[in-house]
Amino acid sequence: MPSDLSPLPPDTHFDDLGPFDLIGDVHGCAGELEILLETLGYQLETDGPEGHRQYDITHPQGRKPVLLGDLVDRGPRSPDVLRLAMHLVDTGRGHAVVGNHDDKFRRWLMGHSVVLSHGIERTIEQFSRQTREFRDEVHDFLHLLPDHLVLDRGRLVVAHAGLHAHMHGETGKKVRSFAMFGETTGERDQHGLPIRLDWARNYSGPATVVHGHVAEPDVRERNNVLCIDTGCCFGGHLTALTWPERQLVQVPAHKEWFNSPRWPTNGPDG
Repeated sequence: MPSDLSPLPPDTHFDDLGPFDLIGDVHGCAGELEILLETLGYQLETDGPEGHRQYDITHPQGRKPVLLGDLVDRGPRSPDVLRLAMHLVDTGRGHAVVGNHDDKFRRWLMGHSVVLSHGIERTIEQFSRQTREFRDEVHDFLHLLPDHLVLDRGRLVVAHAGLHAHMHGETGKKVRSFAMFGETTGERDQHGLPIRLDWARNYSGPATVVHGHVAEPDVRERNNVLCIDTGCCFGGHLTALTWPERQLVQVPAHKEWFNSPRWPTNGPDG
């Protein structure tokens, strides 16, 4: 096992038994997320206009949404998606893990130089109308998001891009990188996007792993690994997987919010 691994902190909600509704990459599509949550039976109370919306979200049966990262970029309402996610995490009514787009935006908020591509430019424009206080709150929220969660006493692992079995419950640079980006060849395709390896092909761990990051028209399941990013921001669907029922619930995108050269044939840069 790599030497930089160390146990996750105790707030990984190992003993949280759910039930959960695992939700794939939202990418700023707040309208679709609101509809999906209502379809799943959540009660949403909202206040304020789009872009500055406040949320109060409950479920009569105590279900919890789990957001699988990439909350921001590409879609029209990244600030609202973040407010919704922050509400869920701050109240303990839901969970979230960090995605590679979230981490890139966090670095931009810190003043670091980042490449303005793959939709972050839309998030930056949307945040030009937000307060400095909210920007600071978002930075702190993204900074504290875990790279993965072990839930339901080890039966369920969620990470933005998935995670090898030997990394479950561990942390460190290699774990965080895999959880956010998955496994790649180190090369890029003709569009300049990373060429990915199908790590799930050899997965044999005891936990079910649910992730996003690789957008495809349909949910993909292999060896007890499920990818539920179905490309909402590209005009596909926003997908939830209920746990422990393992039922799929989907809502269609309102429109194609962002164009990708690899959608829908081979999955875009997640």
